[in-house]
Amino acid sequence: MTKTVTAPDVRPNNTHFSSGPCSKRPNWSLEALSDAPLGRSHRAKIGKTKLKQAIDLTREVLEVPADYRIGIVPASDTGAVEMALWSLLGPRGVDMVAWESFGSGWVSDVVKELKLPDVRKITADYGLLPDLSTIDFDRDVVFTWNGTTSGVRVANADFIPADRKGLTICDATSAAFAQNLDFAKLDVVTFSWQKVLGGEGAHGVIILSPRAVERLESYTPAWPMPKIFRMTKGGKIIEGIFQGETINTPSMLCVEDYIDALLWAKKVGGLNGLMARADANAKVIFDFVEQNDWIANLAKDPATRSNTSVCLTIADKDVLALDADAQAAFAKGLVSLLDKQGVAYDIGAYRDAPSGLRIWAGATIDTADLEALMPWLTWAFETQKATLSKAAA
Repeated sequence: MTKTVTAPDVRPNNTHFSSGPCSKRPNWSLEALSDAPLGRSHRAKIGKTKLKQAIDLTREVLEVPADYRIGIVPASDTGAVEMALWSLLGPRGVDMVAWESFGSGWVSDVVKELKLPDVRKITADYGLLPDLSTIDFDRDVVFTWNGTTSGVRVANADFIPADRKGLTICDATSAAFAQNLDFAKLDVVTFSWQKVLGGEGAHGVIILSPRAVERLESYTPAWPMPKIFRMTKGGKIIEGIFQGETINTPSMLCVEDYIDALLWAKKVGGLNGLMARADANAKVIFDFVEQNDWIANLAKDPATRSNTSVCLTIADKDVLALDADAQAAFAKGLVSLLDKQGVAYDIGAYRDAPSGLRIWAGATIDTADLEALMPWLTWAFETQKATLSKAAA
């Protein structure tokens, strides 16, 4: 006889748990964008003022040092990272550090596209960090602070020496505004505002230390430089980029949305408030995992577990006895059930990652909604398990 599984009574109010683009802030509406200068040039005074406001608020909320430059650039975080790789790498050997798909993508670009001759790859499987002590900081170093597709992050920047000779280039797209970035240890920081602040896509942010600017002004890459990557002219940094004069045309609607999110961030306590919200959200999921043996964290070490992109695997012994394709199908079925019930959207594991769930716990999510979601995970698992048992019979 097939077991009857009862659905929970309480549903999340906000069911958007995607890891990118991520949920809008609580109580967001289109009215928040009513001051956007639509139909106006981004080069007009009003456009430049809005872009400069976005940069200034970014500095304030993220607590970026005054001597670091902040620019809004094309093509989301990907564009910002590629801008850094193509513009800065070459004078030194490079250590590429990766433990999930996006970090691995940067390795591929440096090795296959830039074809740099002296590249060391320092990698780890999903769920683990590489041995960070093997990094040589006399070389340039490229790494991802928070592995969005593995749920594994660096715990802090203590592994980076203050007296390093090379540059540190950090993809911080799902860490910025949720984790404490130590800017003194970072020469380039990139992110997209569509992650922790729930902004709309296609825009990236690049933050440069004085050391990175010195590299830009003293080094000319051997390869042709696409226009959208150019940050210097005549051997000098183009200061306008970091004052709101973007390289290409931005969406002023998206910029207005980012400003709205930054103003909301200030209302909830700035960076400390945002981090506290993400920590509280992640704790709901971690506590649930501790209480249920059918599910596990993909990140093995609690100290390196992300508080934004929480990645989970199915640990039930009967599911683990299935082959890899059947395990993936089980996880996809669980995700599909939740989607059909309208209680959680877009929470499947990333396509290159081990099968399972990926639940966004960033600051724009209310803790109460994750608390409401957890019983639904149990319901979906038990429903899938009952189907599996019936098929086996």
